[in-house]
Amino acid sequence: MSQQPQPLYTVTGDAVVAVDFSPRFRPRPPGPYRRLFAVPGARAFTAGNLVARLPMGMFSVSAVVMIAAARGSYALAGAVTATGLAATAVVAPWTARLVDRHGQARVAVPATAVAVLGSLALVLCVRLGAPAWTLFASYAATATTPNTGGMSRARWSHLLGGDERALHTANSFEQAADELCYMLGPVLAALLCGSLFPEAGTLAGAVLLLTGMLVFAAQRSTEPPVHPVHALAKPPWRAPGMPALLAMCLATGAVFGSMEVVTIAFADAQGHRSAAGAVLALQAAGSFAAGLLFGAVRPAGPAERRLPWCVAAMTALLTLPLLAASRAGSLPLLAGALLLAGMATAPTMVTTMTLVQARTPVGRLNEGMTLAVTGLLGGIACGSATGGWIVEHLSPAAGFGVPVTAAAVALTISLAQRAAADRSGESRAMH
Repeated sequence: MSQQPQPLYTVTGDAVVAVDFSPRFRPRPPGPYRRLFAVPGARAFTAGNLVARLPMGMFSVSAVVMIAAARGSYALAGAVTATGLAATAVVAPWTARLVDRHGQARVAVPATAVAVLGSLALVLCVRLGAPAWTLFASYAATATTPNTGGMSRARWSHLLGGDERALHTANSFEQAADELCYMLGPVLAALLCGSLFPEAGTLAGAVLLLTGMLVFAAQRSTEPPVHPVHALAKPPWRAPGMPALLAMCLATGAVFGSMEVVTIAFADAQGHRSAAGAVLALQAAGSFAAGLLFGAVRPAGPAERRLPWCVAAMTALLTLPLLAASRAGSLPLLAGALLLAGMATAPTMVTTMTLVQARTPVGRLNEGMTLAVTGLLGGIACGSATGGWIVEHLSPAAGFGVPVTAAAVALTISLAQRAAADRSGESRAMH
């Protein structure tokens, strides 16, 4: 064990001088993310999960490019990807329930294998000119893809126990990772499909998904334990507070879905449709940066009280793209407004997912997280349809009112839930 250096004493004239050789600066305590990834096994399962999660932003774009190039129909391509989205909304909660009952490794790997086979079947059907119905069937098979982000959050919850501060950092990191994957995935897919061949994006996504899932599932030391069946009786959507959270996820998903469609339409109307992807990437970049920053700060108060403030901030900032499009009509100004608006979505999603984790019954965390993602997917579909209708019948600028309206609905739900919780607390205190 090293000893601290002792001061040296000497005499100069009639004065005693002490020379202290101890360090002048104390070492800085590790930051929240450094402490997070110091948890044994955290880096290994995170690496595998990120590789498996990246294709989530690749598959839809790759399928659209591949089908449109082979069949010459964007309508068919859009219908196939919409079918896959609907199938995922139905199948994903069942897959998550199996994960909770039998363990991540036992269920996620075979479920991923089925999804990869569905992607390969889609490539073959497109390549061989098979009937259109085979495209729908093949892409629907990819709905068995496990919720990789949910499984990662479940591992953090297991490893961190009741450490709310560390769990806040973990949830913030996971949200930032979601934004990063959905920002890089479409760019990578478009690059592969454009520079190599139309099927390259789907094939690369399938390889990344299977490889990442095998690496993730191999980390058995961090896998949450399987709970007995009798502990799984209560469905997550019936847990107190969960219906309101799922409704909020639906409204928040409508923000994302409508923003994507409306932004593309606005860029097209300005004669810069090719720049729409870069403009949307700025929104994801803002959310990514805000997610990391949000995880590095200590949250103020319980998540139940933070959520309405986060949603209110998101609603307020979403008015910026509406003002930029309707008043200025400038694409660069809209890009800056989307960057700022994106910074409010990450804190909202982090706080929402924290509450989902807290309110999901023991033993059903993967299912609860997947239900939240299903709500987001349903909202994205509704938002896309509504945004497209507004753009077609009114104007692209008016379409930016849809995400503001959806955010306002989410704010109303969160305030109503908060008021109901306060009344319930007062009632219990009186009795």
